[in-house]
Amino acid sequence: MLLHHRLLPRLLLSPSTPVTTTLLVHRTSLFPTRRILSPCCSALSQVAAAPETVDHSDGDEPQGDVQVQLPLDRLFVPPGASVSAGDAEAVTARVLKGSNIVLGPYARGDANVIAADFVKSSVRPDDCPRDGLPEFALVGRSNVGKSSLLNSLVRRKRLALTSKKPGKTQCINHFKVNDSWYLVDLPGYGYAAAPQEARTNWDEFTRNYFLSRENLVSVFLLVDASIPAKKIDLDYASWLGQNKVPMTLVFTKCDKRKKKKNGGKRPEENVENFQSLIREYFEAAPPWIMTSSVTNQGRDEILLHMSQLRNYWLKH
Repeated sequence: MLLHHRLLPRLLLSPSTPVTTTLLVHRTSLFPTRRILSPCCSALSQVAAAPETVDHSDGDEPQGDVQVQLPLDRLFVPPGASVSAGDAEAVTARVLKGSNIVLGPYARGDANVIAADFVKSSVRPDDCPRDGLPEFALVGRSNVGKSSLLNSLVRRKRLALTSKKPGKTQCINHFKVNDSWYLVDLPGYGYAAAPQEARTNWDEFTRNYFLSRENLVSVFLLVDASIPAKKIDLDYASWLGQNKVPMTLVFTKCDKRKKKKNGGKRPEENVENFQSLIREYFEAAPPWIMTSSVTNQGRDEILLHMSQLRNYWLKH
């Protein structure tokens, strides 16, 4: 498994095909996965009945799905899947809603969360569970909505305690899902009110965890899409890219719309800007998903993405 852990970052970050054809990705369409997923997961693959149109008013109300234009070389093609310029239409149908992620052959009927339980809190990577089960780590700036997203993924309101005061997560918290894999809640970064020594310790053991944890499948870096890109998030993403740590960008608070008359940008504009600023640090486009813990946007897509990464990891 150690060999696989060292190979996985390169597989996830290396381009699979040098094509540049552009296509329209409708965030209302999902890959028709019923042939791959079992009936218990069919809810995760259902397509919305009809596309919603985008209201370009100046209000703050949640908006519907929009069309995102992506070149093929900016899609995330998971291990085991491939795309070419000649099958753009087929690829479009396989892109997960609100993301750049192509659904591949390793997305199977284990995407649903049946059970989730807190296991332990650790202050050092060496204290983390040693059963070798695959795990996905959630990390982000304090108050980005990390605990709310974790609760949304498992459909439990208080599995991970949320707080209006940032910086409450101070340990590596492991939650076992379906008795077969882990969600890991890591300390938030960038909380100015925390003592400098505490901030240093959190950063040190979090980064040590990224570099030493052999069963870490991917880091899910949460970024607030309701505001412009922040340097601290850009630095974190670039550090992960430079150290070839597998990463998925999870853009949170995508239900929030800033008023144009006040100079605010829509979430999809902030998402595009963030990606353009980190592009130089990655050999190929990292996977990204737009989410909202208020509307549960992106929940099913994250679970499907985790499923295909997890199943590939287990097989190899």
